[in-house]
Amino acid sequence: MTDRFQKQRIRMVDTQIRVRGVSDQRVLTAMEKIPRHLFVDEGLIDQAYNDNPLPIERQQTISQPYIVALMSEALALTGREKVLEIGTGSGYQTAILAELAERVFSIERIAALATGARRVLDVLNDYNVAIRVGDGTYGWREESPFEAIVVTAGAPRIPKLLIEQLAVGGRLVLPVGSRNSQALLKLTRLSEDPEDLKQEDLGGCRFVDLIGEHGWAN
Repeated sequence: MTDRFQKQRIRMVDTQIRVRGVSDQRVLTAMEKIPRHLFVDEGLIDQAYNDNPLPIERQQTISQPYIVALMSEALALTGREKVLEIGTGSGYQTAILAELAERVFSIERIAALATGARRVLDVLNDYNVAIRVGDGTYGWREESPFEAIVVTAGAPRIPKLLIEQLAVGGRLVLPVGSRNSQALLKLTRLSEDPEDLKQEDLGGCRFVDLIGEHGWAN
């Protein structure tokens, strides 16, 4: 079974990710390595490496593999960074980040999801990940600044508190738009001025809502 999943991961990277333009070898290697099937419901294991998102508990989702790879590549990680993730969810994106960065701080508002993600991350020995339950739109100020921040839920606007917690030169990747459709944005902080940002549009997407004080109301 392990060999079958390994072949599926390699095929996933070759047919869904590399062909769409993701070229960061560290990201491709992480996507080939991390067992996505451990992060999905047992009844969906045979669909774990399909080219689409899948439902997880509490009306949340595990993102399409390509989107995980695209967002990870956009963070431009070298392995020395401290990364903040907003929306742990299943923990799959978290596990990819754990392969790519030195430390990962992840916030999840649903305690059951945080517990489940921690369980799988421990199985994978991802002890460079800290998870806490709370409103991710506030960020994790005591651990800031972060060289990279990724938001895995759609926001109505760019949360200012996250920009403030981004290091100069750091990258923030998040979906912004309506509840039905967002643009995946990459923001690079250019100076100490939090308004001094370079913005890139990475394409259209659709995520679950970013719920919180500086996101959508529940």
